[in-house]
Parts: sequence; C-alpha cells; structure tokens
Amino acid sequence: MAVRAVGSCSIFRSASTSSSSPTLFAFRCSPCHFSRRFSQFSIRFPIFRSDKLVPGHGGLQSSSVHSLVDSVMEELGALRRRRRVRAAAKVELTSSGGIVEDKLVNRTLHQGLLLEFKKDSERVLLAVAQRPDGKKNWMVSDQNGVTSSIKPQQITYIVPGVENFDHAEISKFVQRAQENSDSALLEFAWVELLEKNKRVTAEELAEMIFGSVEPLECYCAHVMLSEDEVYFTVLETRGSRSIYGPRPAVQVEELLRRKLAKEAAEKELQEFVQLLKSAKAMPLDAKPPKSSWMVEEKIRQKIKSLESYAIDACTNDDQRKTAGMILRAMGMVKTASSALNLLINIGFFPVHVNLDLLKFNTRTDHSDEVISAAESLLSDSYDPDEIERKDLTHLKVYAIDVDEADELDDALSATRLQDGRIKIWIHVADATRFVQPGSIVDREAMRRGTSVFLPTATYPMFPEKLAMEGMSLQQGENCNAVTVSVVLHSDGSIAEYSVDNSIIRPTYMLTYESASELLHLNLEEETELKILSEAATLRSIWRRQQGAIDTATLEARIKVVNPEDPEPIINLYVENQADPAMRLVTEMMILCGEVVATFGSSNNIPLPYRGQPQSNIDTSAFAHLPEGPVRSSALVKLMRAAEIDFRKPIRHGILGLPGYVQFTSPIRRYMDLLAHYQVKAFLIRKSPPFSAGQLEGMASIVNMNARVAKKLFSSSLRYWILEFLRRQSKEKRYRALILRFIKDRIAAILLVEVGLQSSVWVSVGADVGDEVLVRVEEAHPRDDVLFLKEIVIER
Repeated sequence: MAVRAVGSCSIFRSASTSSSSPTLFAFRCSPCHFSRRFSQFSIRFPIFRSDKLVPGHGGLQSSSVHSLVDSVMEELGALRRRRRVRAAAKVELTSSGGIVEDKLVNRTLHQGLLLEFKKDSERVLLAVAQRPDGKKNWMVSDQNGVTSSIKPQQITYIVPGVENFDHAEISKFVQRAQENSDSALLEFAWVELLEKNKRVTAEELAEMIFGSVEPLECYCAHVMLSEDEVYFTVLETRGSRSIYGPRPAVQVEELLRRKLAKEAAEKELQEFVQLLKSAKAMPLDAKPPKSSWMVEEKIRQKIKSLESYAIDACTNDDQRKTAGMILRAMGMVKTASSALNLLINIGFFPVHVNLDLLKFNTRTDHSDEVISAAESLLSDSYDPDEIERKDLTHLKVYAIDVDEADELDDALSATRLQDGRIKIWIHVADATRFVQPGSIVDREAMRRGTSVFLPTATYPMFPEKLAMEGMSLQQGENCNAVTVSVVLHSDGSIAEYSVDNSIIRPTYMLTYESASELLHLNLEEETELKILSEAATLRSIWRRQQGAIDTATLEARIKVVNPEDPEPIINLYVENQADPAMRLVTEMMILCGEVVATFGSSNNIPLPYRGQPQSNIDTSAFAHLPEGPVRSSALVKLMRAAEIDFRKPIRHGILGLPGYVQFTSPIRRYMDLLAHYQVKAFLIRKSPPFSAGQLEGMASIVNMNARVAKKLFSSSLRYWILEFLRRQSKEKRYRALILRFIKDRIAAILLVEVGLQSSVWVSVGADVGDEVLVRVEEAHPRDDVLFLKEIVIER
C-alpha cells in the first residue's frame, strides 16, 4: 500500500493497482482544513461521520471517507462544468477536453508579453518583453527591475492572455501565484489523469484544477508542473511550451519515498547546523566536550565527515558531500581550512590541533588487550638470563639524556686500565627481558615501529607502564641490561670488546646541560666522566681519519605545557650538537654500533647492518667554510641515502666505520629491538629467531612507520617554532647565519637563537658564513608561513 500525506490529508493507494488505472480506495482529511482549502472554489460537500467499515478492493474501506472522496470529485467536476463556459471563450475545447490548436505552437514574441526565462543555472525570473535586440534576442525587464537581453532559448514560459503587462506589477503577480499554488491540487489532478491516461499542458491543468485559464491560473499551473518532481514528467518540449504526463503509480510512490527521505535529511541537517551555531556562540570554557559529539550516531557521522574533510582524508563521496552541505549551511566556503576552523570554533578540536597526527592515523593509545598483556609481563619476576648476567653493579654508571626523557635506554661507564688504555662500558636496557618475538606486545611494537616524540606529547612504542617502570633504566636500582664493553687503543680504534647480559645500578641521571657543566668543572670525584670525554675525543679523531664527516649543527627542542590551551606555554631550547656532553654520548652510541656490527659479522648473525655510501666528498674543498652549521649544511647536501644489509656489514662512509648496527634504543626503536632479539639468542646459545630475509620483510614495514614518525616530529616542531615566533614582539631581532645562497640574494639561513632554517633576502656584501640581523614580518604556523626581513644597520 502507498501512503501520501498532504497537510492534514492522506491518500491511500493499493500497491497492486496497475500503473495505468490506480484505484483510490481511502481518503482521510480534516474537514475544517479541507473546507478552507477549497472554499475559494465554492465547493460544498456533506461531511460523513460514520465509522462503518465495508469490504472493498484490496481490503477494508471506510464508507464515510469513500463517500467524502466521491463528493469532492463530484464538486470538482461541477466546478469545472460551471467554469467551462467562461474558459471556452478563451480556449476552444474538444469533447475530450483537449486544446484544438497545436499544443506545442509557440506564441510570437512582442512588446508587453509576460514571460518566464532562465537567468542562470539556479534562477528563473518573470519579465516583460520590451523590444527586440538584434535578430533574435529580446530586451526584457524582470521582477527585480533589471533590464537585460535574453536569447529565445532562455524563455521557459509565455503567460497566455496578457498584453502590455506593467513590469512594476510582476512581484505582486508572483506573490499571488505562490499563494494559489498547492501540491495537493496537483496530486488530485495526477490521480484523475493517470486513470484516464491523459497528457496535459499548463493551460489544460489550470482549467482542470482552477476551472479557469486566466493568466494567473495558467502561470500557477505552469509553476506547479515545472517545479514538480513527483507526479508529472515532461513528455515533449518545443520552445517555451511543454506537454506533461502523469508518472506511473509505482514511480510516484518511490519518488515520494525519496522526497520524504530528503526532507528528513534536510531537517536533520538543519538541526545539526543549529547545534554547531549554538556551540560556536558559547564561551571557550563553556563549549561542549569532544565526547558529547560522539554519543549520537547521526551527529558522530557528520562530525567525522567534517574531520575527514579538514585533514583531506575523506574515504568516500558521501563524506565529502556531507561536509560540503554542512559548510554551505553554515555560510562557509567548502575548503579544508573552513572545516578545521569550524571544528575549532565549536570546541571539538583544540586551537593547536596536530592535523598530521590525524592524517597519518597515528596510534596514540594502546588497546586494553595490549595493556593487560604488558601488565602481566611486569608482574612476572622470572628472568631467563639471570644465571648468564654479569654483575656490574660496582661500576659508576652515567645515564645522560634530555631533561624530559621518559624512556632511558642507555648509560655509560669508564675506567683507565693499568696499561693506560681506556675501557668503556655501554649499557643498554634489556627490553627482551620482558617481551618475546611474536607476542602480542611485540606485534603491537612492530606495527608502531618507533616511539613518537612531539613537543606536545610522547606516544611510546610499548605501553607506558611497561616502558617506564619495567624496561627503562632507573637511578639507584638494579636494572637488567645488555652491556657492550670496549677497550680502546691509544689512537681510538677498538682493541678488544665483549657483549654480555648484565645487571647494573645507574648512579647518575644527568641532562646534557648538567653533564656539560660537570665536565667543565673538572671535578676530581667525577674522573670516570672525564675519561668518557677523553675516549669520545679519541674516537672522533680516529673516525675522521677513516673518512667520517662531521655534521654537527644547531637544533631546536621544544616542550609545550598544556597544549590544549589556546595560548599554551612554549619552552624552547637550542641544542648545539658540538656540545661536549652531546659529543660524548654520540661517540659512545656510534662505538656501540660498530662493536655490535663486528660481533654480528664474526658470528654470522643476521642483523640490520646500516651503511651510507661515501659520495667521494673532498672535505678539503669546504675548508674555507666556517666549521659548524655552515660547513655541515654544505656537506649534508652532498650525502647519499643510507642503505641496510641484513647479511653482512656494509661501510658507513659518513660515520667512517666498516659496519654499523643501531642497538642502543630498544625501548624506542623496533629495529634496535630486532637487533637485541638476534644478539640475545646468540648469547644464550640459541639460533637467531629471524633469518636475513625475514628481517628484510619486517624492516620494510617498520621503516615506513619510522619515516611517518620522523615527518610528524619535524612538522610538529616547525609548527611550534612558528607559533613561538608569532608571539614575539615584531621589533625583536634575531641573529641569522648565512648557510648558502638559493638564488640571487635570497639566502638559506639558520636562526641561531631558534635553531630553525629558513630563507631571507640579504643585502649586497653579505656572504656565506656571515651573520645578519633579521626580524619576523609574518609567522603563520597553521599555513607553515614565515616571512623574514633583514635589518640593515647604517654605518
């Protein structure tokens, strides 16, 4: 059964009725409403109030409403007959009600005619013809008082029976037409025409439903037919005249269903838009929490569409379409930045939301299943390597890292042997004490590939509690480690080495700043730290003799406090990689990597051996450049991409080593963890868990995620540096070191106090290696825009 509601009226049709002859078997209507609706046509009919039901076609019928329908149709017929005489004076009718003249004959245009024309793809206007404009075009004055030239093909209807119409009366005419138009009348006409299988013009429809072919009634009929998307379809058109036919009942039923669905969707959209406008108008501290937008499914889907649109990550056309409709309804342009600003303005996103974090769909939390598994590992005190571990708790152990480091992977010890040689111990946290290959925690770590370090947060590779409390080195506590011990020759080369499971007790947890300060103080009680610094110097000199290239520069480090706030605190530090403590740690990590590569090669252990082909760089050609960031920048431009071999070591030209394996960060980097799995298996006399081929396959996935994490770090760091600069006084001056010239006088520069590379136009006379003063003209972190201007000091 098909049901159609019109105002307070409903028409019921049997679904089994043929499309050519539908049976109207029930009609329900509010008598008062119906009487008002047709009082303008002088229809009078009795109201039946019996509720008796009688059998009929397709089921039970209501005798009262059935009689009501008969009465309505009889009154409509009588009304048409009464007005037929007046209508026939204007249009001659056949006995069947058809127009004698050709229905598609167009009227000749002349001055004073009232016509409808298509202004553009969305607007249709009424106008009065004024005069010809060339051979075919006409000048017309439309309902807005605008005079323009139109082509004949733009005309969609010429209102019949009008001569010398005053264009000042168009608006009133349009208003009266709108008042008289009623889709219920169109539906009644459709029922009758479908039953008789008849076609109709606008004038015929006017005579049928209004009993008149006066200009106003004809135009009303034309508007209803041309705007109708349900009951009638255009069968034929010639110029400004069209013939319409009733659609089949099944098609009408489907169109009505779609129309109702569309109306419901539009209502739902408007309600959502009102929610957005309400949230947008609220004060910042009163905006609804993000979680409140996720409760109701329909609202959640719309918010997700906006979010996907904002980060250019729509998965289907529906999301793009939904986001576009929302933005249009909000009066905003359809751009990603508009969607982003809207989500910020309603409080769904913080002002400084990290879009790349969303774009890359980076995992920021661990699942309950992984967390539960990690907690089980923590509660298990069994150490499978306990018997094999060397007790090194007597050593003084220094753990040196940035002050906000959460995961401490490595620490150092040193002593001077009786023969004067230096012995070094590089202790690396034993993550494999807790996690085994193929376990649920291991698989999750491999999917992540690395911990993600951002100025606003750290997203660890392992669940936080396992990483911080179980794996990480703790000051003053016995910690499981894998220790690489090395004895150096006097020239810095490796004399002997060993790799062992161990247990250590870290003595100091130092920041780079505090370690550098201790080195500067040269305290007698910290002899071990001084020996480590001496070893680092020896190693640096030896590696340079092997062709190593120094790439030390200045780098920014930022910590953002309360990043959800609109104006969070930004703590910016500039690290000099040539700093003594940083040099010390860097050299020891490189030394560890060389030893592990040598150990792996000697014992045929498949490992991720890293190398970097030396690009035949003649460093002497850059001797004229100042040592430090300027020279490093020039050398880095010539370097080739790194390579990995999983069977044997390959030369790492930049480090000046015959082989190198990253080994010192198994809590932060999965490739380091893989190296630990392989080495640890050998230490307990077992076969490595992975072949070279398996390592290669795993590395392709891990390195892809590591590249994403690196990009996330770089983009987030740059965003917060620009935000830092945006907040500074416009008059503030910055020292800029000229690294190279890009084109003409546009130079690549390094902002010394900020640790950021950028570009600026510099005056004639400035050269590579010189320092100039600049100021920030514009800084827009969201758009990644930084404009600098040189400050020229008059001498």
